[in-house]
Amino acid sequence: MGRHQRAETSGLVSFLVCAVIGAISMNLYMTYASPIWQLTQRRFMVCAGIVALCGVFSFIIGYGRKSRSLNLRHGWFAPIRRVFEIASLSVVYAATIFLSSFALVGVANDMMGNAIFSGYISSVCAAFAGVVGYMTFVQAEMMNAKTIAGLLPFFVVSGVATAGMTTDDPYWYLNNFSQLGDRSTFAARMFNSTLILAGSCIIIVSYFAISELVATERLRRLWHDRTKSDPNRGYEIPHFAARIAVLSLLLTVSGLAFIGIGVFRYTPHHILHNVCAKGLPAVMLLLFGLLPWLAPRLSKAVMVASDLTALVCAAFWANMMLGHNTLTNVEALAGMAFLGWFIVFSRQIAAIEADRVAAQLLHAQAIEGGFEQPHDEPDQQIESRIAADR
Repeated sequence: MGRHQRAETSGLVSFLVCAVIGAISMNLYMTYASPIWQLTQRRFMVCAGIVALCGVFSFIIGYGRKSRSLNLRHGWFAPIRRVFEIASLSVVYAATIFLSSFALVGVANDMMGNAIFSGYISSVCAAFAGVVGYMTFVQAEMMNAKTIAGLLPFFVVSGVATAGMTTDDPYWYLNNFSQLGDRSTFAARMFNSTLILAGSCIIIVSYFAISELVATERLRRLWHDRTKSDPNRGYEIPHFAARIAVLSLLLTVSGLAFIGIGVFRYTPHHILHNVCAKGLPAVMLLLFGLLPWLAPRLSKAVMVASDLTALVCAAFWANMMLGHNTLTNVEALAGMAFLGWFIVFSRQIAAIEADRVAAQLLHAQAIEGGFEQPHDEPDQQIESRIAADR
């Protein structure tokens, strides 16, 4: 079997194992848990926690087994970096699976009724654990920035929606989003935890995106930085280190702003909360405005979309200042716009990664076939030379 077929087969095995573990674990909990832990919300939390653990362990096994750097053959740095990657990605998957599972279990409970759903919760846990185990194991084999970023909207929407449905303040949206998390209830903790985890995921995905941009630039310079007359020197980005440092800083600060909004509730920490909440739009404007200089390898369509997003957010803010909109709507638009842009950005990075891998394969084929690329021949011509020889 090839790589993809082995991944699918292993994913089915993971489905069966996780489903059995989910059913047994939930049955044991329902049998031996104390009455205080048999409350509806806590029961849902345990169910979502079991599903998340199954998914994380499945991902770790799938991601770790294909890694060739978990040894000391090339020193300590490679295995430490790989362990950091596995831990970071596990946080992303755990957060996504937990919040999504909690929201889905809550919806199923509302549809069936608490009395009926209690008899099916073990089966639901087994089904969720099996599906999650299958998906995470297969995705671990095909991991890239696009896959990770695609998880962001699922758990952000799930977390915020769950908090909005379970809050005891039915008028929270009349003021601002911070009011949803400005309490000590379960809904407020869910909302704040979602923001903290969203910020953590943004920082983690940014790390992989920046690593890919650096790898692509290094590869281009390795291939083309040979002579001053090399026409491919134009592919190099001047002041690349400074640009990548500023991009890393802005992406990290945006993630920290999400974390700060969740950590510092408005009532006891209104100054720190406002710094994070009002600082995020400023970081967004800087990031969108400087994007052509920070990441010139991105397509022009992304640059235009970023500028249009900033203009739309500014228009909604101006409309709110005129009294025709609410601050909650503006904050929701800005947050979802940033997450949407971040997904597009990550997919662009994944496309750059795919192009880099294809270029490496083409370069290896050229060398193997005896094609030495002249210094005065641009990259685009070598592909046609190989095709003509074939």
